[in-house]
Amino acid sequence: MAIVAYIDGGARGNPGPAGYGVRIEDEHGSLINEFNGFLGTSTNNVAEYNGLLAALKYAQQHGHRAVRIKSDSELLVKQMRGEYKVKNAGLLPLFQQARSLAEGLERIVYEHVRREHNKDADRLANLAMDEGMKGTAWNQR
Repeated sequence: MAIVAYIDGGARGNPGPAGYGVRIEDEHGSLINEFNGFLGTSTNNVAEYNGLLAALKYAQQHGHRAVRIKSDSELLVKQMRGEYKVKNAGLLPLFQQARSLAEGLERIVYEHVRREHNKDADRLANLAMDEGMKGTAWNQR
């Protein structure tokens, strides 16, 4: 069975407090799972890649062999498709890790979606940033 993973990442300040969100659905659009993570201080692009890595790890850990990744990051999608080179040295290890994880799948499709079609993953990424910032120096600005 194929799954659809909506992914998003963000950073407030870029770099700044960063997080990612992932929503996993079945091929009919029913929710399977959703999760997020706080990354500390990072950039938007690093956060986007962390969302991708989390989705790919989820797929492998749960025995899914086919994945459709939907992201509003044109850069990430085009890099993973091989249409853009990864020029940023900070993104290269994340890109290589994602490629390695993707090789373990039978089928993977990367699809760029407009931001308004990625609201759940965006909500989860913002929730990660909100939760991660509680009780920290960021909260006292």
